[in-house]
Amino acid sequence: MRWLVGWSSIAASFGTVGAVGHDDEGRTVHPVGSQLLWGDPDPLWAVGDWRPDEIRVITVATPEGAPTTRLAVLGCCGATDEQLRVGLLAARGGALRHLTAWPGSYTAVVQIGRRITVAGDLAGARPVFHTPWANGTAYATAALPLADLIEAQLDIGHLAALLACPETPEALGDGTPYAGVRRIPPGHALILREGSREITGYEAVASLAVAAPQTDPVSAVEGVRDALVEAVRARLTAPRHAPETLPPDPGPVPGMGPAERRAARGAPVPGIGSDLSGGSASATLALLAAGLPGLPGTVLGHGTGAGERLLAVTFNDLSTPGREDELERARVIAANPRLHHVVVAAGEEALPYASLENGPLTDEPAPSLVVAERHRRRLTAGSADHLVGHGARQVLDAHPARLADLLMDRRRRHLLRPVAALARAEGPSAHSLFVPVAVYRAARRLARTSYRTGLESAAALLPGANRYAPDLDTPAEASLAALTWSRPGPAARWLTGEALAEVAVRLQEAAIRPTSVQRPGEARARAALARHAAGQRILEQAAEVRSQRLHAPFLDNQVVRAARSLPESLRVQPGARAAILRRVLAGAGIHDLPPGWGTPSQATSNAAGRLGLRTALPELIALFDAPLLADAGLIEARVVRKALRAASEGEPLPLDGLAALASTELWLRRLVTRRGTCWTGTAAPRQRAVAGGVVPARRTLQP
Repeated sequence: MRWLVGWSSIAASFGTVGAVGHDDEGRTVHPVGSQLLWGDPDPLWAVGDWRPDEIRVITVATPEGAPTTRLAVLGCCGATDEQLRVGLLAARGGALRHLTAWPGSYTAVVQIGRRITVAGDLAGARPVFHTPWANGTAYATAALPLADLIEAQLDIGHLAALLACPETPEALGDGTPYAGVRRIPPGHALILREGSREITGYEAVASLAVAAPQTDPVSAVEGVRDALVEAVRARLTAPRHAPETLPPDPGPVPGMGPAERRAARGAPVPGIGSDLSGGSASATLALLAAGLPGLPGTVLGHGTGAGERLLAVTFNDLSTPGREDELERARVIAANPRLHHVVVAAGEEALPYASLENGPLTDEPAPSLVVAERHRRRLTAGSADHLVGHGARQVLDAHPARLADLLMDRRRRHLLRPVAALARAEGPSAHSLFVPVAVYRAARRLARTSYRTGLESAAALLPGANRYAPDLDTPAEASLAALTWSRPGPAARWLTGEALAEVAVRLQEAAIRPTSVQRPGEARARAALARHAAGQRILEQAAEVRSQRLHAPFLDNQVVRAARSLPESLRVQPGARAAILRRVLAGAGIHDLPPGWGTPSQATSNAAGRLGLRTALPELIALFDAPLLADAGLIEARVVRKALRAASEGEPLPLDGLAALASTELWLRRLVTRRGTCWTGTAAPRQRAVAGGVVPARRTLQP
């Protein structure tokens, strides 16, 4: 786990040389295993196993006595030193957007005198947290270190909102699972001036009354292509890395080559690689990385390096049939001579819920904790720098609520194709005849519902979510449920009435709070992206392989920004993501794609989840025998155990909800059994986050 941390306080100087920071009583405190980037009065550290090329500090020469002007960029950034210097000068004049326009995924921190600016990203994959401390404000890119710093208790109300309404920012607010630690929203920056705190947005917000000018579809797709190519190029042009330490090779093993033996030892392959699942997102990244033209030192200007082939990893789940077509598409794509194809086969040991007893403590809970072992097996066979296609669905696809945006702009004819596709997905039945009318009515209702009315209606319905939560079995039912300002999450049906009532209070308070309201479809799409990006961040921590970096180019700022310029009429068409990525590849000179490319495969993941739940049922029942969530008053253990047994027997229950409950309970147990702290020094916290190490029993939830 890697993070940066710093703070700004009222004191003009601590009287030190900058080796450590001080609290308000002059005692020293600094993070364990840290690298000081700059010192007092507003110190900044990088903590964890950062690579040398992932930390860049640019300082602009200023006249003697002028304020210090410098920029720290941490992560993968494709900008040159001169571009960073220009961005620093622009940020000094207040143009913060320049800090987020470079290719790659990174966090930028600017210091201009006593003013500190920390820019978050657009998706939420690189968040920024802050908390009051020592007559000032401490900030970090991880919440747990700040919770340690202030010895925070758990925020049970936030955990309730995370389970009840995970894709509703109004319910989550700016909170975290730790009381007193706050998160800045995606697309915003944290500005500190001698301890004072300000959060400002750097991205323009669409008007609710006037439709934004529509970008030409061809130009918009070209923008996505250019952004995606630059994102991949930023990874390819970065210095290559080999694993720092390799366990000793036991020698030849029958049936195993060098790559298989290395994966068995838990070490990635040196160089760069990519997922190749057979889907459109991972295939696009693999093909771009393998054939991106114009890279120096390559044969004929193509490929990932001179004589080097891109490692493409395909995961073959032997326990769940039904992925034969997807695996065949991956095999056809891997026939490209610039790809070296590796298939990782696994059985029941890689199902969801496998090896729950193993795994690190992550910054926050997320449903991805129950599939961490599944991903770790695939990633161990990958490269030191590994591209993944996560986020493409949320960035490129149209959220169903965007149908309401089309009605607000009086573009009714663009609803014909998506509504007809939903009717076809229902199959030949009498019910499918009513799908177009039902979807149109729901979209019109959402278009005519104000933000305040929508949240108040959701708050009124939320306390009954544990009795009337729908089973979203078909695409049409899921789309109808998504055509609203807010809806309960899949885990809401198993929360207690008290927990749901407290989350409803949060929604009611948010409804009357002044805010810059976006269009319903755009707002729901951004919330879904932020939720997915947060889950991707936790997955990287939970499935982390030593000396490996995961790169998700679809979550980069420039890719997200380019995708937002896509016209809504283009997004809502059936198969829009696959069509956009096909045109992206065509623009890069790649035309030969296998039949069925871009076909969704959600059904197989649901089958794997149900089989994994059935296989791990004894461990899950033991996990909820005396759950901490029940001690906090969020669930009734008996009800959850009954639901686990019913789901394992095939009852159509939302598996995502059960995964969210299991992940949160697992995270709580890892948190309360944790030892140590992130800080050292004479003022180091005396105890870890969640002071006392227990969850208060039946405590009153705070909204």
